[in-house]
Amino acid sequence: MAKNYANFLQLILFFIFLSVLPSQIYAQCAGIDGSKVICDIELPVNTSISLFSLLGGSPTPGGTWKDENNSRGLNPATGELNGQLIRRGGTYKYTYTVAGVAGCTDNTSTVTLTIGAYPGVPAPFATVCSSANTFNLFTAFNSTVMGPHSNGSWTNSSGGSVDAIIPVTGLQGSFDFTYTVPPVLACEPTPLSVKVTVTVFRAPEPGIATDIVLCGDTDLGSYTDLDLHTLLAGEDMGGEWNGAGLTSLTDHNVNLQEVFDDLGPGEYIYTYTVRSFPDTRICPDRTVPITITLEKRLDFTGAQIVVNSDICEDKIPTATYSATITQGPEAIPDGEYKVTFNVSGPNGGSKTVTANFVNGVISFPVDAAYFRQVGLYTIRVTNIAATTGKQSCLNVINNLFDNLNIYPLPHLDGAVMTTLPTCQNKDSVIQISSAAQLANGNYSIVYNITGDNFATGQTANITAVGGIFNFRIPGNLNVNSGVSTITITRITNTVTGCTNVANTQGNLVINPLPNAATVKVLINDVCLNDPVSVAVFGLGNLTDATLSYILSDSNTSTLQTAVLTVLNGNATFIIPAGLLLNIGSTTILATNLKNNSTNCDSNLSNVSDGFSINPIPLAPIAENQVFCKVDRATIANLFPRGSQYKWYNSAASTTALAGTYVLKSENLYVRETSLSNCTSAPTMISVIVNDTPAPILNTGGADFCGLANPTIADLSRVTNVPSTVAWYDAEDNGNLLASSSLLVHKTKYYGFDLSTVTNCISDTNLEVTVSLIDCDVSQYAFFIPDGFSPNGDNINDTFRIPDIEFLYPDYTLEIFNRYGNVMFKGNVNKPNWDGRNTESAGFGDGIAPNGVYFYIINFNKDNRKAQQGRLYLNR
Repeated sequence: MAKNYANFLQLILFFIFLSVLPSQIYAQCAGIDGSKVICDIELPVNTSISLFSLLGGSPTPGGTWKDENNSRGLNPATGELNGQLIRRGGTYKYTYTVAGVAGCTDNTSTVTLTIGAYPGVPAPFATVCSSANTFNLFTAFNSTVMGPHSNGSWTNSSGGSVDAIIPVTGLQGSFDFTYTVPPVLACEPTPLSVKVTVTVFRAPEPGIATDIVLCGDTDLGSYTDLDLHTLLAGEDMGGEWNGAGLTSLTDHNVNLQEVFDDLGPGEYIYTYTVRSFPDTRICPDRTVPITITLEKRLDFTGAQIVVNSDICEDKIPTATYSATITQGPEAIPDGEYKVTFNVSGPNGGSKTVTANFVNGVISFPVDAAYFRQVGLYTIRVTNIAATTGKQSCLNVINNLFDNLNIYPLPHLDGAVMTTLPTCQNKDSVIQISSAAQLANGNYSIVYNITGDNFATGQTANITAVGGIFNFRIPGNLNVNSGVSTITITRITNTVTGCTNVANTQGNLVINPLPNAATVKVLINDVCLNDPVSVAVFGLGNLTDATLSYILSDSNTSTLQTAVLTVLNGNATFIIPAGLLLNIGSTTILATNLKNNSTNCDSNLSNVSDGFSINPIPLAPIAENQVFCKVDRATIANLFPRGSQYKWYNSAASTTALAGTYVLKSENLYVRETSLSNCTSAPTMISVIVNDTPAPILNTGGADFCGLANPTIADLSRVTNVPSTVAWYDAEDNGNLLASSSLLVHKTKYYGFDLSTVTNCISDTNLEVTVSLIDCDVSQYAFFIPDGFSPNGDNINDTFRIPDIEFLYPDYTLEIFNRYGNVMFKGNVNKPNWDGRNTESAGFGDGIAPNGVYFYIINFNKDNRKAQQGRLYLNR
């Protein structure tokens, strides 16, 4: 009962809701969707279809239309549709939309049109000429009626598919074609077809012409009765001819020799016209032209060519060249011609240029690229032809050429000037050789003289043969002694006139007498048996001279000579040792100086010097000496000692060893130097530097067990020299360790050996880092304390497992309280627990209270299982 009452109440509320809604909420402003089927779209009435009138309901005017299929023909503002602009049958939708009307809940509606298929109406006549090549079948429909829909297909009379555009070339007659459009089921159940008949008329064929070019002077003997049909291919017969030499429209034979003789050279056009048959005017008349060119041969016999001009090779970069041809006895018509010529020579080639004959003369440039080096070039014309012609005639050209010379410049590059020294005021002969680039012939040269003699612009005539010639400089140009530079500045070929600069130089020596006034000699004091060098000064510009001299006082001699090599006016020579056998003072007196180059000499006056020959000290007394390598002994540690003693590493050495030189096992030599700086003969000693090898550690010798309290003595016993090895705590400046000193884990020790034979300690050492964890667990008792009292009395204040770091170096320790909280984690680097919590939070100051605690030891060695236990903390 209650349920029925609730349903009733809901129904009452629903009706009340409906009663208060506005009536416009159901308004359909765009009307109701509509549709229409049009099967006779070709009727004129379908050019204007009102879509608005097809809507149901009460649509609001003024809306807009949209073609949903883009089918064309719609005016979106008015809703008017030209149905005949739709190019295929089918269904099309158009949407009407009303905007801006208040209260509209449905402001769009759709009109659906179904348009039947339409194949079109064929035209009464469809004709085409075969010369049109193609024909569009859609042009065969009646243009006054609506055209066919475009979605159809074409077939020929055999039912084969064809394109809308068909080829008609070569066809003649009538041909049937069918156009079929697919059906629209709302209008027709099957496709619709129409037949089109196309008539093709054959075009008249005038044929394909062949033009000919003939030389009227030489080629017309076989063309006195030319049948023009022989110049056509594929033509229809019976056409009409027109052209020079023909007598009627049916005449097709022509005498070209008569045409040439009567009318002269030129292009003659003959036309052949064929009319269509039957004359339907579908195909137009067709005409083909034939061009017969008759040309005249030109005769250049007796013509002359001049090419300008011969040059010297220095003009090559800027020279331009031209050729001029002048006609022979036969006049050459004015006009444009092509001239073909070739150029012989190093850069030869052929070229054709275009120029104009004017009054029997033609000029044209010749490319300078042909003339890029010295030589004889021949420019030969091989053909001349008018540019307006077709070159059917071989023009007569006989021996039409000219030569062009490019003369070499005379070159003295690489030439060598050789001069013979002479005396003052004497003629000198200058010899030139190696002038390989200079051709044999007569030349004139210009030369300058500079230096100690001066003259410019001097000339001489020479004859060169094989790159060699000479010329003479008169004595009046060689006034001053010294060196003159002869420079040839220009050379000219007296035949060709080609001239060139030159820069061939040579020095001409005019020898003076030696200048005796500036000569000096100087000898330093020496030690007995040392070479005695004489320095000679003031030799001027001499390069090779001979000095004559005598010795006196402690050493005497007869007249001696010394050949001097002079540099910058100075020279040195050595007095023969056999002339200097005595110690004491000796004097040298120079008597004569000769210039070996000129054989001119001068006597010398008061040119002398005195010098002393000092004695040599005795060789020092010295013995062999022995050192230890570790001492780093130097030269300063050797005996004898003193500034007068110098040590050398060979008997022949002249460079003394430094006092810091570190000694090694070798032979050394000691010399004594006197106050006069004379050095004794060397004394050899043997230096012996002994070394002791560093100790060698036995295999595994660095590994010990700390529980055995190993000492330095134990470390010594594991070396190869246990009785003599000494151990230090540092490699340098370390402390010697007693044999009873206990070894410390991971500490480095340095071992040195002392030889009982040489009493030398080793220079190098044995470095050992010991390990104290090589313990056999089975040999040592293992004790874990069961309690400790961290009360600060320094007695049992920490919990520590004795010796565990030696037996189990990788152990870990964890201590827990009775609640399982970790209080402490230890290992070899953190072995002692001081009774404080270092791991768990919540213990205030971290001091563990008295009580029982538990531990776990992981030994991490020999697969020994972890050990658990308890301990008591009592403060």
